[in-house]
Amino acid sequence: MKINTVAVLGVGAIGGYFIWGLSEKLRDRLWVIADGERKKRLERDGLWINNVNYPLHVRTPQEARGADLLLIATKYGALPDILEDVAAVVDDHTTVLSLLNGVDSEEIIGALIGTEHILPSIMKIASRRIGNRITFDGPTSLGLYFGESGQREPSERMLAIADLLNGTPLHYHMRKEIEVDIWKKYALNISQNLPQALLGCGIGAYADSEHVAALSHMLREEVIAVAAARGLDISSVRISLKTSPVDKSARYSTLQDLDAGRHTEIHMFSGALGRMGRASGVPTPCNDFMFHAIRALEEKNDGKFDY
Repeated sequence: MKINTVAVLGVGAIGGYFIWGLSEKLRDRLWVIADGERKKRLERDGLWINNVNYPLHVRTPQEARGADLLLIATKYGALPDILEDVAAVVDDHTTVLSLLNGVDSEEIIGALIGTEHILPSIMKIASRRIGNRITFDGPTSLGLYFGESGQREPSERMLAIADLLNGTPLHYHMRKEIEVDIWKKYALNISQNLPQALLGCGIGAYADSEHVAALSHMLREEVIAVAAARGLDISSVRISLKTSPVDKSARYSTLQDLDAGRHTEIHMFSGALGRMGRASGVPTPCNDFMFHAIRALEEKNDGKFDY
């Protein structure tokens, strides 16, 4: 098995990471999926990544059918709108990596195209997107984590992805317990993104304020409890906020979205956790509060109660 063609659906921060890392190796075998006016714009403007403009090889979903690897890198909120495009790209041999935040995108996509196409994965990267410009620190970005569910040794398609990424600046990690990794990232995303988004502050507040740290802890403990009800032990998930190498003024994706007047991924974070908690009989009051608080901030940005 060899990966010769890669299609990228979504050219935000994560899609940009792979365009940055794979463009030189794949050249015109790296495709960005778009159609209509968006296709024309991407072909005309390319994508600015770390102050370098990358020309894009743009294909419609139908033109990209049969890509060896499909990277889904949209926002979670766009998932319902891109499912038709996913189905158009995937054929019998296509492997799909869903690089969205959260814990249920693989299930949603797999219900459409078949779970046999999905290779569970997560991304770990600190990035910033403003308009058509994406910035991140490639050498320090942890990159892609992927693995086969319930399989202890690397599979053929895992080795094929490793072969694709070898010789590029992209970082990757083959994992034996990828579901635990996915849920641990979910816990960290919820506990780090949401309190600072509510308060409008940089991440230094987690170390400097016991009250901000307490909010983070309470949100994280609810994720741990819901995961346990689903048979996953993520109780070891922790982060040392006092020794974090990230600048104290850093703003994670949820706050970046609010700053830019965009809707956030709160439905995927506290919204989804609340639904899973109710289904499992696990109360999630802190996440329920955070869901409504962030949604209220979105409505304020939308002008629903701009007074």
